Amino acid sequence: MLISPFGTTAPHKFSSSSESRLGYYRPVAKESFLNGYSSSFTQHVCSLKICTLAKITLKKALKNHRWNLNTKSQISGSEKTPPQPTEGEDKSKTVENSNAKPTVITTKVLSLSTEISLDQALNGGPSLCIAVIGATGELARNKVFPALFALYYSGHLPENVGIFGYSRKNMNDMDLRDMIAGTLTCRVDHHENCEDKLDKFLAQTYYINGGYNNRDGMAKLNSKMEQIEGGNGVNRIFYLSVPQEALADVAVSLADVAQTQKGWNRIIIEKPFGFDAVSSRKITQFLQSKIQESQIYRIDHLLGKDLIENLTVLRFSNLVFEPLWGRTYIRNVQVIFSQECGIEARGRYFDGYGTLRDIVHSHILQTIALFAMEPPVSLDGEDIRNEKVKVLRSIRKLNLEDVVLGQLKDESVKAENYMKSLTPTFFAAVLYIENARWDGVPFLIKTGMGLIKNRVEIRIQFRHVPGSLYREKFGQNIDLDTNELILRDEPEEAILLKVNNKVPGLGLKLDASQLNLLYRDRYDVEVPDSYEHLLLDVIDGDNHLFMRSDEVAAAWDILSPVIHEIDERKVTPELYEAGGRGPVGAYYLGAKHGVRWADD
Repeated sequence: MLISPFGTTAPHKFSSSSESRLGYYRPVAKESFLNGYSSSFTQHVCSLKICTLAKITLKKALKNHRWNLNTKSQISGSEKTPPQPTEGEDKSKTVENSNAKPTVITTKVLSLSTEISLDQALNGGPSLCIAVIGATGELARNKVFPALFALYYSGHLPENVGIFGYSRKNMNDMDLRDMIAGTLTCRVDHHENCEDKLDKFLAQTYYINGGYNNRDGMAKLNSKMEQIEGGNGVNRIFYLSVPQEALADVAVSLADVAQTQKGWNRIIIEKPFGFDAVSSRKITQFLQSKIQESQIYRIDHLLGKDLIENLTVLRFSNLVFEPLWGRTYIRNVQVIFSQECGIEARGRYFDGYGTLRDIVHSHILQTIALFAMEPPVSLDGEDIRNEKVKVLRSIRKLNLEDVVLGQLKDESVKAENYMKSLTPTFFAAVLYIENARWDGVPFLIKTGMGLIKNRVEIRIQFRHVPGSLYREKFGQNIDLDTNELILRDEPEEAILLKVNNKVPGLGLKLDASQLNLLYRDRYDVEVPDSYEHLLLDVIDGDNHLFMRSDEVAAAWDILSPVIHEIDERKVTPELYEAGGRGPVGAYYLGAKHGVRWADD
C-alpha cells in the first residue's frame, strides 16, 4: 500500500516503469509521488470543485513532504535513474510498493505546471506524436524543433502532443531538452505565458537512443511512443532528417515496426530526392514497397515561403490577372534565388550535390510549376499536384547551350577544403514550356551563392503595348515602358507592380513607377518560418506544396540529360568573385533569348 498525498491509503496499480504509471500522461517530475495515484482517485475528481480542492490539498502535501515548488520547471532527464535528494534530505526515506519491495523516495523539484499536467492526465493521452529522426543534427536543432515549439505555442499543436527525438548518440531526455532549449523562442508579437509553454513543451519531449541497428532502434521508438500514448488512438508523424545514404534503411525499419495501428502515419523526407533520375527512381520504388505514396511528404523548406503560396492566391482570386497569364501578354518570366553566403556555410553536403540538384530540381521547378499550371479543379492537394505535373512534363529538356555554370572563387580555408571538385555554386538557364498557354515564353532561372545580396523573387515582364502612342516619350530604351509584376520574398516581402504614368507638371513626361505592397507596412505581424508552415500542412494533411513521386520523376527528366552531359564533358564552371553578380555568361544567355535580367 502507498500513502497518498491526501492522507489516505491507495493501492498501487501501476507498473514499476516510471512511464507506464500514468501511461497517458508524462509529468514534469517523472519520479514524483504522483506515480502512486490509484485509479480510484479519478472517481473523486468528477467535478471542478473537487478537482480544485484536490490541487490545493496537493500543494499542502508537497510542503508537508518537503517538495519544493518553483515557478520554473526542472525536468528529470533520465527515465531509469531515480532523482537525487536535495541537500539535507534523508536518503533512507522509503515506502513500499505493490510487491512489498522497498523503494527509495527522494525530494524532487516540481513546477507549478504539475497542476496543468494533472488535468491532462484526466483527459487522456496525446492525440498526436511527432518523432524527429536525426534529432541531434543541425537541421533538427535549428529548424525542426523550433518550428514545432512555435506551432505548439501558437495553439496549432495539441496541448498534450508527444515530441520524440531519435538519434544514435548516447543521451537521455534531459540532454535533449538542454540541447534544444536555447533554440526555442516565442513569437515577438505575443509573449503571453511563454515560459509556461516552454516548460510544458520540454516536459513532453523525450529522447530515444536508436543505436546502429535501425530496426531495433525503431522498435525502441515504438515502445516509448506506446507508453506515452497509453493505448489511446493516436496519429504519428515521422520527420526523417537523415542523410540520403541512410534514408532507405531508416524508412523501411520505421515502416515495419514503428507505425501506429490506431491512427494515420505520415513520413516527412528531406531533399534532395536522389542524385539523378536512376537513383531517385530506386529510392521511390524502395519507399513505395513499404509505405503508401499518400503517407510520404517530400519537404523543401523553400516552398513554405509566403511568396509561393501567393502565386495561386494572386492569380486565382483576382480577376485582373488570370486573363493576362499566358503567352499573349507575358514576354518572359524570371525566377531568381541568390544568396550572400558562401560555400563554407553549406559544407560537404553541398559539395556532393551542388545548386543544380539542391535548389533547381525541387524549389525552382516547383515554383515554375505552381506559377504556370492551369486552374485546378479545387484547392485539394491532389488536384493541384495533378496540374503541376502536367507543367513539368511539358517543359522542354535542357540543352547545354542554354545553361551557365559558375563556381564561387573563394579563398577561405573552409571553402578550399570543400570545393576540390567541379561542383557548381551558380546555375542559370532558360526553360520553355511547350503547351498552348506558354509556347515561346522564356522562363529564365538563376540561383547562386556568394552573390551581391540575398534576393528571392519572381519577376513577370509583360509585352510592349502594340503601336504605343507614347513610345517616343521613353526614348531609345523601349524596356522602360515594360509593365512588370514582381513577387518578392527577399530582401523584404512585397508585391510590386510597375506601371507607366505622367510626371506631374507642365508638358508631357512619362515615368515608370511602382505600386508597392510592402508586407512590413501593411501587416504588423511576425512572418512564420517556412518550416512552421509546412509542418502545419503535414498535420492538416495538405500536400500541395510537397512533391509527389511523379513530380520528382518529371523534374529529373528535365535535368538528367544536361547533368549527364556536364559530367561526361567535365564542363568547368566559370569562376566569379564573392559579392558580385555572378558569371558574365549569364548575361549573354539572357541577351541570346532577348531578355535583360532584372538586376542589370
